[in-house]
Parts: sequence; C-alpha cells; structure tokens
Amino acid sequence: MGTEEQIVRGCIAGKREFQKKLYDTYSGKMLFVCMRYTKNREEAEDVMQDAFIKVFKNIHTFKFLGSFEGWVRRIMVHTAIEHIRRKKQTTVFDDIENILHHPESETDASGKLSEKELLRMLTLLPDGYRTVFNLYVIEGYAHKEIATMLNINEGTSKSQLSKAKDLLKTLLHKYLDTDIELKNE
Repeated sequence: MGTEEQIVRGCIAGKREFQKKLYDTYSGKMLFVCMRYTKNREEAEDVMQDAFIKVFKNIHTFKFLGSFEGWVRRIMVHTAIEHIRRKKQTTVFDDIENILHHPESETDASGKLSEKELLRMLTLLPDGYRTVFNLYVIEGYAHKEIATMLNINEGTSKSQLSKAKDLLKTLLHKYLDTDIELKNE
C-alpha cells in the first residue's frame, strides 16, 4: 500500500485503508510492549486499543523527523502508565530512600528461556516492580524521568528496580533449577 510515510499521510487524511494498514503493521509489536506492563493479554489489548485511538487522534502531530515506530511506542508506554495510574489503588510503590546495590546476576539464561517465558516472568512481578523495570531496563528511561512519570520519588524508582531484579533472579533460579513450567493463568 506504500511506504511508511505514505501510510502516515493517508492516516492524517483520515483514510480507513491506511489506518488499517498502520494497525496491521504495528499491532503485533505494540501488543508485546503493552503486555510487558499488564498482567494478561486482555488487559494489554485494552491498553493497546486506547493507545491506537491516541495514535490516530494525534497522528497529525508527527513531524517525520524521527522514527514513527518509536513515536507509536512512546504513546503505548504512556498509555500503559496511565492505565497503571488508574488502577493505582492496587499498585503499591514502596517509598524507600536508601537502596542497597544488588550486583547483576551471574546467570546467563538467555539461551534457555523463550521470549514467551521471559514475558510470563515479567507478568509475575507486582505492578510497581514491573512498571519500573520496563521503563528503566527496556525503554531506557532514567530514574528521574520514571519518578516524574509515575508521580513517585527517585529513590522509590530505584528501590522498585532493585526489588524487581531480585524477584526476577529468584524466579529465574527456580525456573532453571526445577524446570517449572510457566503457564498463563
């Protein structure tokens, strides 16, 4: 149907066939992004749907200067964060200022776990841990930025990351030591 720029321009013009092409092109990758922030596929699909509505509503603001996929991804991440804020009564961020440094795990399990198994381990993390882990490790935000986005202090962000890493190490060791099967609930 055309290049990425043609698809974006078609969407700006409000042409449904271009909107469908854009959705079809990015929905798989963006669902994976949303799944990292949510507990299950249905919740991730809801977040992604809300985010695509924002993409189409604001596509006219895209300036064709950077990566369009990156622009869409940022909308997905921010929508996921908004979703987490809405359900904040179930998300608890521990407010710990003094964080102990935890060395990185020596275990190299990258060849032993599938992408699906890693994603499942992320879904086992409490919401606060998972959110900070995704924003810091995967999205590359600094703790100061995360604190601003989540309306927490910087120490809390660092604490959540440390706890997420510790819990992931524990889950990984259990998985590797006992060959437990990670199943969707």
